Amino acid sequence: MHLHSRRAVAVAAAASLALTALGGVAAAAADEPESTPVPIVTPDGALFSYVVNTERAGAAQAALATRAVKRADGVVVQSWPQIGVLVVHSANGSFRQDVVRADRLGAIESVGATRTVSPTEGTPGVDAPEGAKESRSVVGKGQKDSVGGTVDGPSRSAADDPDPGEVTQWDMEMIKADQAVEINPGSSRVTVGVLDSGIDAAHPDLASQVDVDQSVNCTDGGRPDRSAGGWLPTTSDHGTHVAGTIAAAQNGTGIVGVAPGVKLASVKVVNDDGYIYPEYAICGFVWAGLERMDVTNNSYYVDPFMYWCSDQPDQAAAKEAVRRAVEFSTDRGVVHAAAAGNASTDLANNTTDNSSPNDSAAVQRTINSGCEDIPTEFDGVVSVSSLTQAGNLSSFSNRGLGKIDVSAPGSSILSTELDGTWGLKSGTSMASPHVAGVLALLKSAHPRWTPAKLEAAVRAQADDHECTTTTAGPACVGTPAENSFYGDGIADALDAVTARK
Repeated sequence: MHLHSRRAVAVAAAASLALTALGGVAAAAADEPESTPVPIVTPDGALFSYVVNTERAGAAQAALATRAVKRADGVVVQSWPQIGVLVVHSANGSFRQDVVRADRLGAIESVGATRTVSPTEGTPGVDAPEGAKESRSVVGKGQKDSVGGTVDGPSRSAADDPDPGEVTQWDMEMIKADQAVEINPGSSRVTVGVLDSGIDAAHPDLASQVDVDQSVNCTDGGRPDRSAGGWLPTTSDHGTHVAGTIAAAQNGTGIVGVAPGVKLASVKVVNDDGYIYPEYAICGFVWAGLERMDVTNNSYYVDPFMYWCSDQPDQAAAKEAVRRAVEFSTDRGVVHAAAAGNASTDLANNTTDNSSPNDSAAVQRTINSGCEDIPTEFDGVVSVSSLTQAGNLSSFSNRGLGKIDVSAPGSSILSTELDGTWGLKSGTSMASPHVAGVLALLKSAHPRWTPAKLEAAVRAQADDHECTTTTAGPACVGTPAENSFYGDGIADALDAVTARK
């Protein structure tokens, strides 16, 4: 499982194409070394998954690229013309070169493999089980439908007795969510997309919270699968735990989430083997934008690379495709919270990685500043570090001056689990949903605020915290106003519902 709760041939033609100007992805500084190449071997006859990025978004460019894909013996599994990205499967070992040669009108900007192994799901619509849907282009809704009516969520008086688990929820006290819920528990007009392993919608603390109509499964080759229950968890309770922290109901049972009045959408991006490949994340972010969700929580890093390097062709193309998806959803009003990672690493001074690729044999590699943990290091994503009950940085949490935006509780967090149970989990995965909940409260209090304003507010309202030490003893640098452990401070749910600016 590569969620943030725990856890070869160099193709010249494709390389030169993938390293052209990719809008917005970080590039290494001129005086830095190149990252260690990790060639993805794609032998003839072995099925591989690719992203093909077009020069511009739009149906015309997608159509031109689709023709080139077919000429190169590829199958378009999913087309996202809104962002200029095609997800393609091919057993042609030279697909990357061939699709470039077949692109007669120069529609393609970059192409890259998304994983180092063959897709376990096969090619949907081609060799998938009977009844699988054909590949298609998704356009989506023009407007967001009302979610759960137009009234605000339940108030404290909705429950006759306090939820029994509340007395142990030190995390809610730390971010003042226990006080915020008395003032504004969040609006049912606000939806948080939980990009994760699925949500157990039968759980007593979540049954009233999940919006089935907005939920989707993205692990079918990166296509939005709307089949009934496809977005439910199968092999992991991670998404269910995350969901409870965000919005467990205030119903006299179990625990209470940061924003119990808001709605949740289960956006399943984790396959049964525990991987979140780029095409799954792309589907999740675009879907959140198409559905006009308000917030997403992202407690994972995109597999199979812990850090995606802009100076490597395959990695650069996949990284750019995910970035476009994040940008698309942001442009449509979605603000994002993401786990900073559990490698006990200073993201601002990170030069090595020995854990990637994690779907085959990992290699020891040199990385540079153009190698990023995505989505947490993307612009417009609120990156969250993890804290202990004592208020110190969790020993597993990543850190970094200028890399961490805010901090939140993430060690031994009580939340919902499968089969109607509750349990403790630790990780920056557990910290991020606290901030997603605070962002949902901000959106509830200020429904017209843009993602940029919501991001600025959650950072400005965070409680400043001076540098501390951890058991492992990494150095904390910066000031109480902004440092490498806490970012701009500890997220504050009370300010989210009371502050006017």
